[in-house]
Amino acid sequence: MERFLFYANSAILCSALGLVVTVLLAYPLADWLAMGWQILAHIGTLLFAVGIKVAYVARLVFLSRLGRPVH
Repeated sequence: MERFLFYANSAILCSALGLVVTVLLAYPLADWLAMGWQILAHIGTLLFAVGIKVAYVARLVFLSRLGRPVH
């Protein structure tokens, strides 16, 4: 379970970084991108936000199974 907890924490971090990048590409830097890349950035924003939520729920499950406090 420790290994899965590490994966969940890593997934949260990677998803958060991806979310920041896609938000930057989709909004302030959109003038520099072609329409196709803008569409991909907006889709990526949605997918990375879902990734954060799924990884957080997985983290809570693994913490619970390890007997650690779930905050």
